[in-house]
Amino acid sequence: MSLVHLKPVLAALALAASVGGAHAGLFDDEEARKAIVDLRARVAAVDEQFKARTAEAAAAQSQLLEQVAALRRSLLELNNQLEAMRGEIAKLRGNDEQITRDLADLQRRQKDTSQATEDRLRKLEPTKVALDGKEFVVEQDERKAYEDSIATIRTGEFDKAVVQLMAFQRRYIGSPYTDSVRFWLGNAQYGKRDYKDAVASFRAFVTAAPDHLRAPEALLALANSQAEMKDPRGARKTIDDLLKAYPQSEAAVAGKERLASLK
Repeated sequence: MSLVHLKPVLAALALAASVGGAHAGLFDDEEARKAIVDLRARVAAVDEQFKARTAEAAAAQSQLLEQVAALRRSLLELNNQLEAMRGEIAKLRGNDEQITRDLADLQRRQKDTSQATEDRLRKLEPTKVALDGKEFVVEQDERKAYEDSIATIRTGEFDKAVVQLMAFQRRYIGSPYTDSVRFWLGNAQYGKRDYKDAVASFRAFVTAAPDHLRAPEALLALANSQAEMKDPRGARKTIDDLLKAYPQSEAAVAGKERLASLK
């Protein structure tokens, strides 16, 4: 029992003692016993109230502690869920980044494949060519074969050039390059001092393409080949043909100078 609750009881006891001392003669034993019993009852009642209130406070405190513990468990569970969600989010972000990288790589490969396909198709597509005042369409490999042969002539590898040009004639029969191939074949043969074959090539060229831009030049080269073969008469005849057929050409001017040296 607390001091606050005992104060009324003690006061009552003190009063009773005081009254009993002053007026001992006024009360008999029975009244004294009744007063004590009543006092004890009051003390017991106060004690019971105190115990009840203490029990209620303890129960409330226990309930409050349980609620706090429950809240802590809930908070811990929520924190665990939050950490799990953060892990899932990080995983998803990682997956998104990987998907982005994979997509970029796929797009790059598709672009490379598309570019490679276009390049291959471009190589297979016919191409327009302008040569010796003419325009025509040829296949890509045909163009490359011709240009490779001319490049070989420019390096002075006349033996190799003759092989390439003759191979071109066999492979691309009827090619728009045919006239030019004959002309350059004659030049390559002349370069390797195969004058007899050069004469044949130049004759074939002029006969097949008398209107060709290089026809005057071919006649002059033919005359030079004949001169190298010790055939001045044939050379003069060829130059005469050059002067008659192409009198205004640069080759005709050079032919006149060459004709003087053949006399």
